[in-house]
Amino acid sequence: MGLGAFSNLWQGETPNPWVGGLGLLAFNSLYVSVVFRGFDRKRRESVTSWVLLAAMGAVTFGLSIGYGGNWLLFFPLFSLACGTILRGRWLGAGLVVLAGSACAVAVWRGDHVSEPWTIGYGTFISGAVTAAILTLSETVTALRATREELARRAVEQERLRFSRDLHDLLGHTLSVVVVKSEAARRLAPHDVDAAVAQVADIESVGRQALNEIREAVTGYRESSLATELERAGPVLAAAGIGTAVHRSGPAPAPQADALLGWVAREAVTNAVRHSGATLCVFALDSTSERVRLTVTDDGTGPGRAVVATPGGTGLKGLAERLAAAGGSLESGPGPDGGFVVTAELPAGTWEPAGGRNCG
Repeated sequence: MGLGAFSNLWQGETPNPWVGGLGLLAFNSLYVSVVFRGFDRKRRESVTSWVLLAAMGAVTFGLSIGYGGNWLLFFPLFSLACGTILRGRWLGAGLVVLAGSACAVAVWRGDHVSEPWTIGYGTFISGAVTAAILTLSETVTALRATREELARRAVEQERLRFSRDLHDLLGHTLSVVVVKSEAARRLAPHDVDAAVAQVADIESVGRQALNEIREAVTGYRESSLATELERAGPVLAAAGIGTAVHRSGPAPAPQADALLGWVAREAVTNAVRHSGATLCVFALDSTSERVRLTVTDDGTGPGRAVVATPGGTGLKGLAERLAAAGGSLESGPGPDGGFVVTAELPAGTWEPAGGRNCG
């Protein structure tokens, strides 16, 4: 569209050719600068871009009013540059004003190369189509970036799930193995049969741990509160800790039951490792709105401070899981001594954060 004006200069048909030549050079330079800035959002929205666009508008109106004819076609080019910079209400208002101005200048000059309404329409459509294409391109780029971010977060969530499962599984299993090994060592000089029974339990626990790790790797392992409470009795007994279980209210929903199973497992692991307790009490209180599991022991072991601040690795991970499910986990010294772990969850069904696996 600018070749007509250049042809007029080349053929000497333009009065004051030096002014026209400098104007054409300025317009082209500003056009290139403005358009390239339009592909970078930060540069596009800067004050410099607006100043360049204003300068380009001044050159466009000056050349079009001064020379008319082919120089009127700079209006569609200027509109295209506006489409690369302007967005939203500024774009619509700017294009309407610019198209109307192009028509008015064409009518006033009277030497237009085509009908004035055609110049106005071309001016409006140039900016509108350019802005639409660039907006679509930016949207596609943003969607691609979002997809990559979602994929990255999915990988992070899966790594976090696996690391948490592995920590909880191995921490509990190894604690049981240590306790039963100590029991077997104590019993061996006096009661070989009882020691052999403890060794057999160690073998059973090891096989069970292998199965649980395989399930954790595949992502389908669901803990169960009833199962964990059933397992807790022998484990705590081997460490010299008595067990008491109190239940009230309806059974919790499957998702809540699975998470509470992990809480019970971690509480047993901490009691075996750190407490020096003689009694561990599990209290499950369920209502139509909330379900609460409280695990209390009477231990005073030296390692309890480590667990209580800020909840240990296992308890901290469980607190994050429960928070994602709309619940909470608190742990610390009890009012009457010992150590208390309290977990609360909504009683209804919900979708655990991070996918199908509650662990």
